[in-house]
Amino acid sequence: MSPDGYLHPKLAVALLLGLLTGVLPGCSQGSDGAVANRVTGECVVLLHGLARSSLSMELMQESLEANGFRVANIDYPSRDYPIEELAPMAVGAGIEQCQDGGDTQAIHFVTHSLGAILVRFYFAGNELDELGRVVMLGPPNQGSNAADAMRDVPGFDWLNGPAGYQLGKGEESIPRRLGPPDFEFAVIAGNRSIDPVTSRVLDDPDDGRVSVADTRLEGMRDFRVVAVSHAFIMQEAEVFSLVRNFLVHGSFDGP
Repeated sequence: MSPDGYLHPKLAVALLLGLLTGVLPGCSQGSDGAVANRVTGECVVLLHGLARSSLSMELMQESLEANGFRVANIDYPSRDYPIEELAPMAVGAGIEQCQDGGDTQAIHFVTHSLGAILVRFYFAGNELDELGRVVMLGPPNQGSNAADAMRDVPGFDWLNGPAGYQLGKGEESIPRRLGPPDFEFAVIAGNRSIDPVTSRVLDDPDDGRVSVADTRLEGMRDFRVVAVSHAFIMQEAEVFSLVRNFLVHGSFDGP
């Protein structure tokens, strides 16, 4: 639901199609026509991107909950602190919410943009017995030229805060300092831009904030490019389905 209580138009269309076809967005059907939900005991932590909020992940939350997952949609002050402080704050809050929810057998993560870097940073120095799978949406895994090109533009600091300066490719870059993750993860990149200004400094194809090439990361189990921009990648029905498949089966294509 949107903040004013109305269904997001894209979700409304998807739900209507689901009623007509018998398949809800992000769900699969068994031979008997019943929705094949994920077993209980698995929780998904959602981490939004820079200068966004948990509201941006609400459609993803609804899709995952419809598939039987418990969800911790974390709101964190992305513009107020550097990555070194944001990572334990946001990731730690998600883990705590999932663990407080009862018998938690696995804790997965679905991240947008900066959220992926927070997860990478946190688990570079911490372990979690229940850690499951991670899906990264539009992650600047190799840093972003857009962050470097815009850092001296008036208002950049106000809009992006300390973490914004750490997402480029220069000396301050956190993504380029981190090694390959040792957890199971996959990446979904967008190749449509609604920002021609930042796209001019990015290698094609790009999503307006990150080039497709810079989302890639050594060790990823799966990779997919979708026709969507950075700002809306977490709200696309196609992405809901890909996320669900990877969390359940370890592959975007499903079993």
